[in-house]
Amino acid sequence: MEYNTNNSNDSTNNSNNFKNIQTSSNSIAYQKLSTENYIFTKKLKTEKCVMKKKLLIISIIIIYIIFILFIVSLLYYSSIKTKMKTNFVPKQNFVKDYIANNAISYSFIGLSTGGAKDTNNFRENIKNGYFPISTDITYNGLFYDYYFDTGRKAESEYLFSPSYSLAISKDPISYIKEFYMTVGLNSNIKESDFQRKKLNLVVVLDISGSMNEIFSLYYYDRFSNDIKNISKPDDDDKKTKMEIANESVNILIDQLKADDRFGIVLFNHTANIMKQIELVSETDINSIKQRISEIRAFGGTNLEAGYSDATNLFEKYKNFNNSEYENRIIIVTDAMPNYGTTSTKGLLSYVKDNSDKGIYTTFIGVGVDFNTKLIEEISDVKGANYYSVHNSKEFKERMGEQFEYMVTPLVFDLNLNLKSNDYNIEMVYGSDSSNNNKENIMKVNTLFPTKTSEKGEVKGGVILVKLTEKTGKQNGEAQLEVSYKDRNGKEYKNIQTINFDKNKNEEFYENLGIRKAIVLTRYANALKNWILYERTEDKKFMIGSKKGIIDFFYTEEEVKNMLGEHERMSVKLKVSEEYKEILRTMKEYIIKENKEIKDNVLNKEIEILDLLITKK
Repeated sequence: MEYNTNNSNDSTNNSNNFKNIQTSSNSIAYQKLSTENYIFTKKLKTEKCVMKKKLLIISIIIIYIIFILFIVSLLYYSSIKTKMKTNFVPKQNFVKDYIANNAISYSFIGLSTGGAKDTNNFRENIKNGYFPISTDITYNGLFYDYYFDTGRKAESEYLFSPSYSLAISKDPISYIKEFYMTVGLNSNIKESDFQRKKLNLVVVLDISGSMNEIFSLYYYDRFSNDIKNISKPDDDDKKTKMEIANESVNILIDQLKADDRFGIVLFNHTANIMKQIELVSETDINSIKQRISEIRAFGGTNLEAGYSDATNLFEKYKNFNNSEYENRIIIVTDAMPNYGTTSTKGLLSYVKDNSDKGIYTTFIGVGVDFNTKLIEEISDVKGANYYSVHNSKEFKERMGEQFEYMVTPLVFDLNLNLKSNDYNIEMVYGSDSSNNNKENIMKVNTLFPTKTSEKGEVKGGVILVKLTEKTGKQNGEAQLEVSYKDRNGKEYKNIQTINFDKNKNEEFYENLGIRKAIVLTRYANALKNWILYERTEDKKFMIGSKKGIIDFFYTEEEVKNMLGEHERMSVKLKVSEEYKEILRTMKEYIIKENKEIKDNVLNKEIEILDLLITKK
């Protein structure tokens, strides 16, 4: 039994010794593991610390780079502003670079003058074999067919911000050096922000007998034994003026919004109110358009009666909120009044009285015998403009693009005063005012909004000024002071200084915009003088190498030699051999200039010149 007890104790002791050894081993392993964990944790913390330091250094470097870039940007912007100061020494490459890098400027709409908005009547008369009259082609109407670089070099906080570009150009026939300046018509209104006001509109539709003529023929030719149809009308021109007028009115109605108001007045030898002024939302538009499509022409032409009734429709809106509503009368006519007041002076007074009351007028001329002379004179009023219609498809496209602009005058009573010891204003081309060339002041009645191309060029966006040098020229400097009013009557002023480089003796053009304007003006002057020469056979209208392309002037007596008061008969197109040679020179000049200008629209003018040059 003793033996067994001792063995049992030994066994117990051995077991305890093993446990102690095992515990000791575990303790050593744990200590070793703890040490390793401590070393790893410390290493991890060290690495994190190093990483934070690296990130801090990188952040400081980035901030420093941003700061340097900011300083460089400020310096660059400052240099750009310095370059854009108005010294007007030619910087064509700089302007192109600025335009390329500042596309945001092109989101702004441009401005164009009132008055004529096309030269369609001039082109259609020539294409149909008729002799045009001088008022069929106007400078502002011709300019509105084209887009121009206005010379804009900076954005502005003002509604209207003029820019000026200069050129020295030699007459292509006399080679006399001439000085020109364009006034660029820029606005601060973004295209995305532009929205016309609500509209109170009255359409005045001519339904007199002359509107029953085929579009491409002269109504009063039927009363002459000497005149026969000169051309055969194409499919578009087989419609009567009345049909095209009806379609045009319906196109106008399609441009109206639900909160616009409109009424309709019809006139021949009397006037009739077809529709009172009412909201579009409260009008059966389809019914109105159907009634308009069924209108037939008859009777005489009493433009005064139609215009008077339209004016009276605005009586209940005479206290309108002009910040919310625009008031306009649109007259669709061939403008050959023979009843009531027919004098230009009398009709002009009606349009002017309405303008003073905030009721503005648009004329839409229909037919190749559209009387541009009358409309050109009676639209020489604040807020007025006029278009001509060739066909309903073309008119629909134009109204879709331009209606909002057509009814929204923005700038009124623009005056530019030139103060210089070196230059005088000789002529102004492209203004809607005939009251120019007095005391070095350029006048514009109205500026309307207009489209801007992707290149930043403005449709009809310049006025061209011809300058003459005074004797004893000093430093070529001139101060230009512009004043104008917005539609609320608030007046603004802008003063800039320009400077012709006195060392420049050769031709230069500050940009292609002024170059294009000079080409178009010389083209118009050549054609206006051709018209008067052929009609009067007066040698003073003959263009020669001594004087070059003379500026166009005409007297009342010369106008009487051209046509009667308003009832216009056609004259067969003719071109003398002397003028054919002059027109060939003009064609070569335009082709040569267009190699630099690169405007395909100028091909329209070359086409007209070809028709005249090849006329038998």
